[in-house]
Amino acid sequence: MDVLLRVEQEGAYSNLQLNSSLQKAGLSREDAGLATELVYGTLSRLNTLDFMLDQFVSKGVAKLQPWVRCLLRMSLYQIVYLDRIPSHAAVNEAVNLAKKRGHQGISGMVNGVLRSALRTGELPALPSGLDEAERISLEHSHPLWLVKEWIGRFGAETAEAICRADNEPPAVSVRVNTTMTARDKLLLEMREQGLDAFPSQLSPFGIVVRGGGNLALSDWYRDGVLSIQDESSMLVAEALSPEPGMKVLDCCSAPGGKTSHIAELMEDQGSIVACDLYPHKAELVAQQAERLGLGSIETIAIDALELPQRYPAMSFDRILLDAPCTGLGVIRRKPDLKWSKTPGDRIEISRLQRRLLNGAAELLKPGGILVYSTCTIGSAENEENVKDFLSSHPEFVSSDQDSPLAERLGSLLSADQPGMQILPQQFGSDGFYIAVLRRLS
Repeated sequence: MDVLLRVEQEGAYSNLQLNSSLQKAGLSREDAGLATELVYGTLSRLNTLDFMLDQFVSKGVAKLQPWVRCLLRMSLYQIVYLDRIPSHAAVNEAVNLAKKRGHQGISGMVNGVLRSALRTGELPALPSGLDEAERISLEHSHPLWLVKEWIGRFGAETAEAICRADNEPPAVSVRVNTTMTARDKLLLEMREQGLDAFPSQLSPFGIVVRGGGNLALSDWYRDGVLSIQDESSMLVAEALSPEPGMKVLDCCSAPGGKTSHIAELMEDQGSIVACDLYPHKAELVAQQAERLGLGSIETIAIDALELPQRYPAMSFDRILLDAPCTGLGVIRRKPDLKWSKTPGDRIEISRLQRRLLNGAAELLKPGGILVYSTCTIGSAENEENVKDFLSSHPEFVSSDQDSPLAERLGSLLSADQPGMQILPQQFGSDGFYIAVLRRLS
């Protein structure tokens, strides 16, 4: 409840707030798993839960004290969406929390609302007369403006599939450090230890693990044999086609997953300059490199917009701009994102992305490759940026068809749009956009 309250009142990031709270709480693995499910599940189903509660809260959910609203949402989530917690236990726990935090009147109200919800025996029906966007928004708990945008871009069926996928738990996937071992060898080790592990269908460097717990606590992680990374994210370094001995620039590198993957693909031969705006984030990249035994990575804390002033023009063989974005492709990992973002955010951030792209392009050698990527699925931050860049930089061409991804994932490429758009329902991975740009002269 405290985590949900901080997310709502202070705009705290759910993943950071939850991790911090779990570290202090010292819960068992099972209880930590339940707490995680309650936080992410409640955030994921927020507007649907509020719609249900409005049927039973006389003055409406919006007028409740924030902590009471969070408590009711969390409790109703257990009753409606979780099948292993007895409903009476969820109600009793909510009443006890209300007594501890508030007073008798509030605990009585909480008890009455939840028991009224139980007595209905089924979810309240959606209001009649909803249009398609409103139905999808309420049924799958997404902001109406976002649903409308996705319907306009992809059609109603695909938009609903995206929303449905956003509410599913994310897969656990890891990337094999190929400077230390091979994927088949690590797969065999995992299966010998009883893990349900299988090769990623998206990345030749990935393994998907079901029910393996926190692999960041494993010997494999500590010894640098693997990194925890989403399958879509693994494609970015591969699209860059880095080779041993090259000079590579990673403009916005933290926390370092793609940076270290580039170094592994280069067999740790050559040089990679990994930049981030904040020193503590650049340090995360350095820590990853050290854990993985990679010596080719140099980290620098710098505003990426200032890179053209720091380095000579046309001085890098490969450049990765994994640009800051709205992050709407990773909603299943960070469900609070869909409620905190606004339509205006895309306009502001796309301007920054274009400035970053224009600046990075100055530093690429003729014949070199620049990969522009985001973890979002809006056209303003993706193909519109790339089309604008190509129209103003005739010395660059789209080179998606020549990338290593084209043979494997060519069906995702479009004849009239630059780049490759991966949607979260297609492979069970994060939504991602990857565009490969080659400098001719």
